[in-house]
Amino acid sequence: MKKFLFALSLLLAAGVPARAQQVLSVRDQATVINELLVDRFDNLLPAAMEQTGIDMWVVVSREYNEDPVLKTMLPAEWLNARRRTVLVFYRDARTGKVERLAVARYNVGKSITAAWDMKKFPDQWAALVNIIRQRNPDKIALNTSTHFAHADGIDHTEYNELLAALPAELKKRVVSAEPLAVRWLETRTAREMQIYPQLVNATHKIIEEGFSERVITPGITTADDVVWWFRQKIRDLGYDTWFHPSVEIQRAGKGLANADIIVPGDLLHVDIGITYLRLNTDIQEHAYVLKPGETAAPAELVKAFASANRLQDILTGNFRQGRSGNAVLAASLRQAKAEGIAATIYTHPIGYHGHAAGPAIGMWDMQGGVPGSGDDVLRYQTAYSIELNAATTIPGWKEPVRIMLEEDAYFDESGVRYINGRQKSLFLLPRPAPSVE
Repeated sequence: MKKFLFALSLLLAAGVPARAQQVLSVRDQATVINELLVDRFDNLLPAAMEQTGIDMWVVVSREYNEDPVLKTMLPAEWLNARRRTVLVFYRDARTGKVERLAVARYNVGKSITAAWDMKKFPDQWAALVNIIRQRNPDKIALNTSTHFAHADGIDHTEYNELLAALPAELKKRVVSAEPLAVRWLETRTAREMQIYPQLVNATHKIIEEGFSERVITPGITTADDVVWWFRQKIRDLGYDTWFHPSVEIQRAGKGLANADIIVPGDLLHVDIGITYLRLNTDIQEHAYVLKPGETAAPAELVKAFASANRLQDILTGNFRQGRSGNAVLAASLRQAKAEGIAATIYTHPIGYHGHAAGPAIGMWDMQGGVPGSGDDVLRYQTAYSIELNAATTIPGWKEPVRIMLEEDAYFDESGVRYINGRQKSLFLLPRPAPSVE
């Protein structure tokens, strides 16, 4: 098993094309997920607790009503919490080590040790209070948050019962775990970034096939046919998806009676994402359906596409550690306007969730900034879906043509890099055959 996983990691690191990649069996996926989790507990969590100044983090969930954070901490064999699951993470300031405990009847995987003596403390809350008293933390952080749903996972009942169980002197130490929860969710480890290119590459390959004559017959195939092809293809390959795909048509003139049928001259747009090994992708790309006699997309569409690529460059060029999402948005929109680009930017973090925790860089209906999440700042070792559109007025097209692009990227000390490249030109349908003229 370990030799197989080691060989797989070498293939991923070498960037082997998706056709040569193999979706792991469910058992092997569990092995990788658990290895990633151990790495995060051992190497990411202690630093995150130190950086945020939180010495105790208490995560509470009941079965089938799981906290989004807790879901990322469960071993692969646990599909849900069990009864009430209480996790306690305590960082000793003297040693820097983090103790990982579960106020539960059994260990939570191999990383979190059961610490509930049910004979001594029949009541689970009393057992938790005893653990807190023994360690005497300065802060007791709970997952409450106004601006990040991911960090607001403790439910009303659990919150009330926990606070009712805490004595007055400990109750005063309760704080929001928002900064720590966000840091835990948004930070990507080195091992995760060895794996992530496979996911994005697979997503690109699915789009490439879906936007081809293997799937689309102009005059017959509908946009909805392609949507469901994408949905089925993702499932058949062994991946999951975190949202229903969409395929949209933009076309010149008045169009057809059935506007959903794909015809020559259409500009197609897809938005899909896959889930694998608890990570997510989110990709939007375009294809052009050639008219009889055409061998390339119209020059106006090529120019419009280049404008959207330039907008991507403007946005990623404004990424700075410590700069807020709203500041990145404002600077990018100013620069785009100065260059004559009609821009809309709605970029978001990605990772454990498709629309993940971390600074929002605009929303499609909030181009003046996003209160709360947009005020959060960019940090290194984070991933983003670079999502935006550039609008271009083209004669003969009823409305401005919007080139809507979304590509997954990684931000670290060296800047922003696309995890598996980005679309630089329109897919053409049918594909030109090099040997046929």
